[in-house]
Amino acid sequence: MATICAMLLQSQGNDITLWSAFPDYARQLAETRENTKYLAGFSIPSEVTVTADAKTAMADPQVVISAVPCQYMRGVWEELAALAPPDALYVSVTKGIENDTLLRPCQILEQILGPVRVVALSGPSIAREVARALPASVVAASADLADAEQVQTLFSSPSLRVYTNDDIVGVELAGAMKNVIALAAGVIDGINAGDNAKAALLTRGLVEITRLGVALGARAQTFAGLAGLGDLVTTCISPHGRNRRLGELIGKGMSAEEASKTMNSVVEGVATTESVVALAKRYQVQMPITEAVYQVIFEGKSPRQAIHELMVREPKGEF
Repeated sequence: MATICAMLLQSQGNDITLWSAFPDYARQLAETRENTKYLAGFSIPSEVTVTADAKTAMADPQVVISAVPCQYMRGVWEELAALAPPDALYVSVTKGIENDTLLRPCQILEQILGPVRVVALSGPSIAREVARALPASVVAASADLADAEQVQTLFSSPSLRVYTNDDIVGVELAGAMKNVIALAAGVIDGINAGDNAKAALLTRGLVEITRLGVALGARAQTFAGLAGLGDLVTTCISPHGRNRRLGELIGKGMSAEEASKTMNSVVEGVATTESVVALAKRYQVQMPITEAVYQVIFEGKSPRQAIHELMVREPKGEF
């Protein structure tokens, strides 16, 4: 996401510095002007400064985009904290929930950096489609709508429509939890369980996501929006989705560990599954699909057995 954000913002006339914690990787990006690992075939404009020097990256920025995978955020931002300007606007495009602390990405930033301005930018935004300028819509969320509106203005373009929302809790939780359901969607694809099964999964998965989100203080309406239903649909049907792909490999017979080794990037849904199960227990929220995903990934239960147990649960009313 860092690369596509840099490309998008530079195309609109902004001065952009793209920072990587890995010097060799930064050097490769600077020389080739292409992120061959995550966004092959698209050129990084020469106007974008690419560096591994944190001092250069943090030289008085007005806006800082945080795209670090959730489980690595704390370590990275603890290293950057001394250089981080307190008056900058921090925008998180990370989707996940930190293990152990059970904090959302913007909460991690606030815990490390103090009372900074934070905005979560989330929604259905497959990087390759955004890079091709195909139509997309996302949501900028902050408790302070003025900050969300600033991000809306910054990112909006003829091909990217940005909405605002003051429910940052719901937007971040939706973006994280949809990856758990995407793992299950991939399993359904892997075992050829059919379209009816996937439709039921998305519908009942959204119920689970909403149920926990409301228990944590989010608005139910947020989960019917871009960060909720919108991102859920995209992640569960797109062939580019890493979480769906990992689930598909598990459905085809690989263990979660074997499937993870075939991926060339972090699959956030695996760690998020642990966090969501822990949150569900803490808040006493029933999440049978999420529990089943956890059992398949971490306890070795067969996907078919997990689906069977979901199907034969005690009958109940839909609402």
